[in-house]
Amino acid sequence: MATFNVENLIARHRFGTAARIETAAAMSLFEFSSKEHREAVERSVAVALEDDKRQMTALAIAEAHADILCLQEVDSLSVLEAFFANYVHRLADKRYGHFRLRHGNDVRGIDVACAMRRDLVAGPGAVRATSHAELTFRDLDVFDDDLAAMGRLETDRLFQRDCLMVDVDLGEATLTLFVCHFKSMSNGRDDGRIATRPLRRAEARAVRRLVEARFGPAVAEANWLIIGDLNGCEETIGPGARVIAEGESGLEPLTHGFAVNPLADLPAHERWTHFRRAWSESEGHIVERHMQLDYILLSPALAAANPAPEVEIVRRGLPYRVPLDPRQENRSLAALATSCDRYPRVGWDRPKASDHCPLVVGIDLPARRNPTQA
Repeated sequence: MATFNVENLIARHRFGTAARIETAAAMSLFEFSSKEHREAVERSVAVALEDDKRQMTALAIAEAHADILCLQEVDSLSVLEAFFANYVHRLADKRYGHFRLRHGNDVRGIDVACAMRRDLVAGPGAVRATSHAELTFRDLDVFDDDLAAMGRLETDRLFQRDCLMVDVDLGEATLTLFVCHFKSMSNGRDDGRIATRPLRRAEARAVRRLVEARFGPAVAEANWLIIGDLNGCEETIGPGARVIAEGESGLEPLTHGFAVNPLADLPAHERWTHFRRAWSESEGHIVERHMQLDYILLSPALAAANPAPEVEIVRRGLPYRVPLDPRQENRSLAALATSCDRYPRVGWDRPKASDHCPLVVGIDLPARRNPTQA
């Protein structure tokens, strides 16, 4: 199993005349006879850079080597299929199909999706996807005072993107995936994590209720996963692998006594999938944090069958500005540039595969068929 936030797979390309930060360095070297000429060249440079990014995204997917792959920030089903046909399948030794995507609620048009190895299942009804994008806070009874204080209404849609439920018939066993992409921790201010937490908490409560409604009394014995970019963490890792308690994340309805996070057993310096370096108004200086934002949460039954699952986090597509080992105290350019092998043409900040890492968890699936969905 793998989850990967591919960071605006196709929406990276900006049409129109808006300035493109990624092309500024190259464009500064030339003079142009007209504005139109400049814009045409800038578009060409942007397309070339974006092609590099997608090549790296495909490399990361190929390295993940997953049988089932869940993605976030995909623009449409046609984009997903074209990306695999023209990028992933030219690099990977697995062929994917059974693509599932439903349009969700994100205003940028980025959705969650699922792809599987073509020969993993057989038959047109072996993979069934159900969207929950239209559910409101009231529908799942997760509205509270914190949401009201944010200006939200009970009748608002509760999922920032979607919770895509995918039922997979593998013959002797069935598996149900709940593919998610929760509200981000950024709100343009230093308090983004706390200010946006009520929305993640509501999404986490909602997903738990969907899982419980799907399986009823058999919820602990069923084969299910909650998988995706949940955008929350109770701890971060600072320079020198210093563990920093961050308090409530909003994910507690899922991570405390309901599902099992296999990364919890890893050493602190290994359990991260995202890096953030930004100015902190509250601390008065640049803050560096490694954190786990991407999750593959196992049902109690899957956790019992896999007490020590194999975990891999693919980091070679990250830009060189990211220290790949939080234990590294020397954050100089020279130290970072030699810290680890990266994909060809990875840059200091861009191009890169994504700002997230693919998270891969290998599981043995018990020969158990989930209850039929009502």
